[in-house]
Amino acid sequence: MIHPLAYIHPDARLADNVKVDPFTVIHGNVTIGEGTWIGSNVTIMEGARIGKNCRIFPGAVISAVPQDLKFTGEKTTAEIGDNCTIREFVTVNRGTVDRGRTQIGNNCLIMAYSHIAHDCVIGNNCIMSNNTQMAGHVEMGDWAVVGGVSAIHQFVKIGQHAFVSGGSLVGKDVPPYIKAGRNPLSYAGVNSVGLKRRGFSNQQINHILDVYRCIYNKGMNTSQALEYIEEELPISDERDEIVTFIRDSGRGIIKRFTKGALDE
Repeated sequence: MIHPLAYIHPDARLADNVKVDPFTVIHGNVTIGEGTWIGSNVTIMEGARIGKNCRIFPGAVISAVPQDLKFTGEKTTAEIGDNCTIREFVTVNRGTVDRGRTQIGNNCLIMAYSHIAHDCVIGNNCIMSNNTQMAGHVEMGDWAVVGGVSAIHQFVKIGQHAFVSGGSLVGKDVPPYIKAGRNPLSYAGVNSVGLKRRGFSNQQINHILDVYRCIYNKGMNTSQALEYIEEELPISDERDEIVTFIRDSGRGIIKRFTKGALDE
């Protein structure tokens, strides 16, 4: 299963049925789970932790040191869960002392030429389309999708089940369950199609719509809207997820699009 033209460091730990194609280099202090395929010309550097049944395509570089001038060589990791697909020329940097690791969950698809910087945390079942560029310390919730050629600012949070359109500049937090689009990036409604595909009922989706109508359509500021939601709308997991996400937002959430804004 290991091609003779691949280099595997003696300290790397590979499960018995890992397949490694020619001209790939795997450094020491690396762990790779069973059933994973590593294509040709892949570089997997110190600190990589790769799960089971992953597919890593040619040219990818996993667990290179962070592109962070504060990094001083501390022992950190880049962790990829099970059943992930990492396409051509993806780069995943390992963590810094801040979090100690960069983490990608299970069942994720990271398309070609995407970059995941140090200390990012990506949930399960996420999709990053071609050439998505993610700066350091970004958090991305389960089932979130980012369209191609998008740039995500450091420390931004993208909520679970959110959809960000292609070509976006993401400088503010994107709350859960919504679509984000236009320029500047703005609230574009609830991600009802994605939610239906994942088993959300019409009642749940309508409840999420009610919450976001309070935030974006009733003319209240964010604090007023959150107070109104907690006092007037029925308790649910979705309501509490939205309220908690917005209250914990460090960069502030995206706004509703206004006619005076630039829209290309």
